[in-house]
Amino acid sequence: MWGVLFIMMLWFLAGCGYQFTVEGSGPVIGGGDRVAEGPPIRLVLRTLKNNTFEPNLEFKFTRYLRQALQSAGSATLVEDDLSSDFVLDGAIVSVTLPSVAFSQQQTQESRVTVTVAVTVKHRKTGKVRWTQSKTNSAEFFVGASSSSAASGLQFNRVLQDRALEQAGQGAAEDLADGFLSARDQGKFGVDLSHPSTVVEPKADPSLVPTQNSISSEFPNTSMP
Repeated sequence: MWGVLFIMMLWFLAGCGYQFTVEGSGPVIGGGDRVAEGPPIRLVLRTLKNNTFEPNLEFKFTRYLRQALQSAGSATLVEDDLSSDFVLDGAIVSVTLPSVAFSQQQTQESRVTVTVAVTVKHRKTGKVRWTQSKTNSAEFFVGASSSSAASGLQFNRVLQDRALEQAGQGAAEDLADGFLSARDQGKFGVDLSHPSTVVEPKADPSLVPTQNSISSEFPNTSMP
């Protein structure tokens, strides 16, 4: 009898949609995207300096770094310096094109290697809180078949530009990951909060004169 009632109860709970769940996100198979902890800091990202001979590279790489920092979620990027906690300055240090594979006639494969260095300073004090340099590479094939040498060089340049963009994106992602690690390690501590957040000191009640103390120090001297 009790066995039948127990089975009927299980059937009833299953029909009503009741189920046992585990609180929390639980383990993620294969890992997952890293999530920043705590409130993001306010960061102004200045355009990277271009110390290479590649034109307009600073605008592309700055955009890559901005996108990488926003994806990491470790900072709120602001445009106004006065609204920021920290300032990120940096430069594209170098761009090299070493040959990877070549024949007796021409290079068959090349590698683009870029190096980007950045520094984060506290806006109000100017103190350096974090600095890092990252190098990333991407390969591309050259000497593609073409009807003329001029169009072949142009096509190779397109391949080189794509590899350059890929290397720049990789360097930006590495820098954003390093920035997130520095943030988790407390490089940008809460003691360096927004300048507008000022805590007014509270007065000690024992030091505030009362009406009775004022009267005792200065007795009434008026004439009767």
